[in-house]
Amino acid sequence: MLAINADYINSHGNPEPRLRQIADAGFSQIHWCHHFGSDYLYSEDEIDQIARWLRSYRLAVNDLHASAGEHNHYYSEHEDIRLAGVALVKNRIHMANRLDTDVIVLHLPRPDKADKSIAFWEAVHRSMDGLLHFARERGVRIAFENLLSNHVTLHKVLAAYSPSDVGICYDPGHGNMAGDGLDFAEAVKDRLIAFHLNDNDGTADQHRLIFSGTVDWDRLARIIAASSYDKEYMTIELRMPTERGNIYTGDEAAFLAQAMASGLKFHKMVADARLDP
Repeated sequence: MLAINADYINSHGNPEPRLRQIADAGFSQIHWCHHFGSDYLYSEDEIDQIARWLRSYRLAVNDLHASAGEHNHYYSEHEDIRLAGVALVKNRIHMANRLDTDVIVLHLPRPDKADKSIAFWEAVHRSMDGLLHFARERGVRIAFENLLSNHVTLHKVLAAYSPSDVGICYDPGHGNMAGDGLDFAEAVKDRLIAFHLNDNDGTADQHRLIFSGTVDWDRLARIIAASSYDKEYMTIELRMPTERGNIYTGDEAAFLAQAMASGLKFHKMVADARLDP
């Protein structure tokens, strides 16, 4: 029913304490999100250790957040940077396969300047040619995530690639900030293969608990109910609140309990919408 991101406190450092807390809170699935914005490459030894932790805590991976890189980008027009970015995404596809999940989530921004659009798309398509072959061999699909201004970019990607290879990860927090996110989700509902469920007040990417901001959760539940999404689990992607200086406030177990309760409430809304479309 619910998966939660393992980096709800931070995306670096030892993840084992977070995995233990997640399991103690009653979750059975996680979204692996560590190092999602870096050029970090996981070694086989690290992947083996993560797999041992997951077995120990009886946790499965619902989906994995790949990295588009901090400096190395698979969509770069510079060939050395592009190839390093492709290697980075392949590392995450391999990791997803080793951790028994079938979806990686990936960022794809819009071209930064209109006059660079041709070079941008040439780089994307060159990279995707290699990535999709690598992913197919491992039974992994790529879910491109909606950001604040990349809806047109994502529509072009969906038109270029098969639903068996490429879909959308919908983040309602990003959609809420963009303003027309739910219209986008409605338009691509047949390509939804992952979610980053979180809330905000529309002014910043706050990753708050579901129902704690201004996202229209009723409409999103109806969209998901009418979509092609067929997994039993949906991912919530949250951050524990902080004070000034990034000091974490409140009780971690209580925060995870609230995450579970609000997530289950939304899961029921989706189930009810499927019964009464």
